Amino acid sequence: MAKPLLDDKLWAIVEPLLPPLKPRRKRFPGRKPISNRQALMGILFVLKTGIPWEYLPQELGCGSGMTCWRYLRDWQASGT
Repeated sequence: MAKPLLDDKLWAIVEPLLPPLKPRRKRFPGRKPISNRQALMGILFVLKTGIPWEYLPQELGCGSGMTCWRYLRDWQASGT
C-alpha cells in the first residue's frame, strides 16, 4: 500500500494553521465546498508530482485542480 500524502499526525499539526471554511449561504448555497484536508491533499499531490493543476485526477477525491489552486491562492493571500 502506498504511503498517504497527508497522514493523521501531519494533519493534526497543519489543521489549526488553516483558516476555517466560510459558511454557506442559506438561499442559494451552491455546490458543497471540499474540506481543507481534501484541498491540501490535492495541492500536495500537484507539488509532489509536478503535474499541471488541470490534470489533477478526480479519483483522489480532492476536487478539481482549479479548486485546489483557488484554496492555495486564498491561503497565500491570507498569509497562511
